[in-house]
Amino acid sequence: MVMTAALLLSGAGLAEAASCEANFKVSGVPMVTALSYKTWQEFPKAKSAAVLKNLAQAVAAEGFSGIKVNKELSSVDAFQETTGSGRIQTLRVVARQKGSGVRVDAVFDIQAGQLTTKEVVRTGLCNIIGSAM
Repeated sequence: MVMTAALLLSGAGLAEAASCEANFKVSGVPMVTALSYKTWQEFPKAKSAAVLKNLAQAVAAEGFSGIKVNKELSSVDAFQETTGSGRIQTLRVVARQKGSGVRVDAVFDIQAGQLTTKEVVRTGLCNIIGSAM
């Protein structure tokens, strides 16, 4: 069992947290299948390149490893391994230009048999997304 997101993300304030929290969804069956935690938020009058840099810095500050920034896809990919088992949890954050604003989507996946609480993951993902501006 893994307390994955306990270390995942704690911290700084949220920009428009209610929106990110309201968009939060979980799919999968705990202990049976992989779990996928997803959320998103839009930021008016933003540019994806600037937002992407902030998101990458937030992911790094949260202690993720293997951080890869893909400017062409406007995405940040990272992973963490918190149990010593070698079974990683993955994170992808994408900043898409949408008109004069940016939509930030985040997906955190854990493997079958790993557990965490949705509240911890929601807070962590919204902290990362909140760093966009």
